[in-house]
Amino acid sequence: TALPICLKHSSEMAAKQTAKEALKIVMFLGSNREPRACSRVAKFVQNALAKTGHEVTVFDPWEIKLPVLKEAMFMVKDWSTLPENLVRAHDALVASDAVVVVSGEYNHSIPPALSNLIDHFPMSSFAYKASAIVCYSPGPYGGMRAAMQLRAMLAEIGTVSVPNIFGIPRVTQALSEDGEPLNDHMESGVKKLITQLDWYAEAIRAQKRAHGTP
Repeated sequence: TALPICLKHSSEMAAKQTAKEALKIVMFLGSNREPRACSRVAKFVQNALAKTGHEVTVFDPWEIKLPVLKEAMFMVKDWSTLPENLVRAHDALVASDAVVVVSGEYNHSIPPALSNLIDHFPMSSFAYKASAIVCYSPGPYGGMRAAMQLRAMLAEIGTVSVPNIFGIPRVTQALSEDGEPLNDHMESGVKKLITQLDWYAEAIRAQKRAHGTP
């Protein structure tokens, strides 16, 4: 049975971009418990990326509903036996220029739904891409303890994590349920993150087109 996968695109705004070629970005969401603040953060970040002109595909564990990992894709010889939507997600990831991870913090660590989702895909599907971390928490630390671990994880699977980490403390006071910003930090923070992501992702894409990968 094919598993549903959330492949939400923000392409209408991307079509309006004329100054430069849009980036294809996969955004991983890191929570599947209820209630979750992840939804409001995801809406805000996705809207900000779309306004910049990028195409965004969302991988949401709430929608994909993958089981606890028993066999990763690279271990399966015949991919025709895999759920069709999982294969489509892999293809979208391979075709992307960058990865954005939106994550909370469970027990001061990476949420299990997020690591489970990432681990289903081969490392080669992440290789030579820029990545950015958006973290949040209901308290004052903004999910930074999980972010530190995510930076190491993203490096190990082959991505280049941009220097800035966009942390959102007291997330329910920073964003409405619809993802609307409630303070100035949100606009300035996401702008800085996207500016760095653009620079790294465009540079990597240009190098890959000119010289391929090692």
